[in-house]
Amino acid sequence: VCISVQIEYLLKKLTEAMGAGWQQEQFDHYKIALNTSREGLSAWELIDLVGSGQFSKGMDQQTVSMAINEVFNELILDVLKQGYMLKKGHKRKNWTERWFVLKPNIISYYVSEDLKDKKGDIILDGNCCVEALPDKDGKKCLFLIKCLDKSFEISASDKKKKQEWIQAIQTTVTLLRAGSPPPHKEARQKRKELRQKLLAEQEELERQMKELQTANENKQKELETVRKQLEAAAARAAEEEKKRLQTQVELQDRFSLELEREKMVRQKMEEQVAQKSSELEQYLQRVRELEEMYKQLQEALEDEKQARQDEETVRKLQARLLEEESAKRAELEKWHLQQQQTIQMTEAEKQELENQRMIKEQALQVAMQQLEQLELERKEALEQYEEVKKKLETAANNTKSWKDKVAHHEGLIRLIEPGSKNPHLITNWGPAAFTEAELEQRQKSWKGKKATSE
Repeated sequence: VCISVQIEYLLKKLTEAMGAGWQQEQFDHYKIALNTSREGLSAWELIDLVGSGQFSKGMDQQTVSMAINEVFNELILDVLKQGYMLKKGHKRKNWTERWFVLKPNIISYYVSEDLKDKKGDIILDGNCCVEALPDKDGKKCLFLIKCLDKSFEISASDKKKKQEWIQAIQTTVTLLRAGSPPPHKEARQKRKELRQKLLAEQEELERQMKELQTANENKQKELETVRKQLEAAAARAAEEEKKRLQTQVELQDRFSLELEREKMVRQKMEEQVAQKSSELEQYLQRVRELEEMYKQLQEALEDEKQARQDEETVRKLQARLLEEESAKRAELEKWHLQQQQTIQMTEAEKQELENQRMIKEQALQVAMQQLEQLELERKEALEQYEEVKKKLETAANNTKSWKDKVAHHEGLIRLIEPGSKNPHLITNWGPAAFTEAELEQRQKSWKGKKATSE
């Protein structure tokens, strides 16, 4: 399966490079004829397969060769796209034809497609971008590749090539941003994972088949053992039946002898019938008794056979009951041990709960004592609060009377009020006694009074 998947992928890439359509039905016929027992195709076999024209009908050798080169460049050399385009110089601003080669993280440009004279590289990363440009300077099909340190203006031969290059570069940058491998490497990884999955499933199937075969062999052995047991039981039953038939034959022979003897006696008695009529009656009675005895003997044999069958059934039942009794006894002993262990654990838990209860009671007593202490402290704090409240009321009354006394003296004393939001000032009247505007007004008034006095 893995070989056919690899060959199918390679042939698909070749047909796409040649511009032909993929024929799945034709490959399915080839896959049936492919010998999958080998590890793969040799190089010569692969060359014969491609050169046979089975999957490249109507294509000339040059087209097939170009397709092989393109697939080789993509899968082996990591070349995503290549071709001639015009590039604008950074210093002289002239347009020069170059052979561009796009790889997963770089665009290299050469003088020609023989790749001998390399002119530079365009390093691609997640920060790069590509955008189309309008026609200018007589150049058409322009697009711009922007990098962190430099930008490159490029002109494609036609709109289709321009779009293909923009799409290929944009896809490469997107993969670099996401940290994903190139498409063919990702496809290769997926094919590898698929091969590993198929191998794991095949190994799992083989393991299950081996398990089923082992289980079947074990089942066959068990059936063979049961068959032998049944044959042994049938042999024992046949032996018992043989013994019973032998006993029955012996009884019949004995009864036949008795009958012969009785016949002889009957003949003698018939000769003497006239003389011994009473003896004849006794003889007939004895014959009837013997016939009854024979019937009873038959019934006794049937009862004995049934009794043996019942005895075997009872014996098996007793054996099964003994096994169940031993299992129940073992289970009861196990439960008894578990019950003993549970009782011991319960006693230990009860003791632990009692210890915890004592500890909690002690903690509760300590907490009650602390609560009483806090209650006393709260009462003392309340008394102190009442005293402070009274002092504060007295101080407020004193302050009010003092304010009334000094209200007519302007600027001598100012009550302490919340300071302004302006920066604090140090004055002759103390910190933050006046605002900056009031201080300037006071200075002007003081200077005027001083000039008047002079």
